[in-house]
Amino acid sequence: NPIVLELGCGKGEYSVSLAEKYPNKNFIGIDIKGARFWRGAKTALENQFNNVAFLRTQIELIDHCFAENEVSEIWITFPDPQIKYKRTKHRLVTKPFLEKYQSILSEEGIVHLKTDSEFLHGYLLGLLHEGNHEVLYANHDIYNSSSPPEEATAIQTFYENQYLDIKKAITYTRFRTKY
Repeated sequence: NPIVLELGCGKGEYSVSLAEKYPNKNFIGIDIKGARFWRGAKTALENQFNNVAFLRTQIELIDHCFAENEVSEIWITFPDPQIKYKRTKHRLVTKPFLEKYQSILSEEGIVHLKTDSEFLHGYLLGLLHEGNHEVLYANHDIYNSSSPPEEATAIQTFYENQYLDIKKAITYTRFRTKY
């Protein structure tokens, strides 16, 4: 079965919801703090979902946790945008991170970024354009688009629901890395 990662999974609710929706895929939520995804792991156990797991590690070590071509998709949902210049290296969509993702993704592997940060959305699009990557879909307000992609709107995170309640736009980008 294909392996799908959620980076910075927080409470793990997105990973668990994906596992429930797509039982033919295996999902691994990754976060640096195990206490964060305890809730998701408990929910997965209580519901006997055997296609979801959690891994406590730094995203910087992702290429040491998975083999070349092992991962089919990566979801990055509402990461800290790290807006300050001195925090740039911590953004989960910098060139070094994209290179790590490509090293573990299958040839047709896809990365999804869902965020409320227009800054991070624009930063990623600039990086993708500059690097000649393949942008499969990009929208700065998916819930107010004429045909929002079902895979991006079917599941909402805790934070996403908070943002939607205050009418904050949610951006979504789906792409393939090409190095």
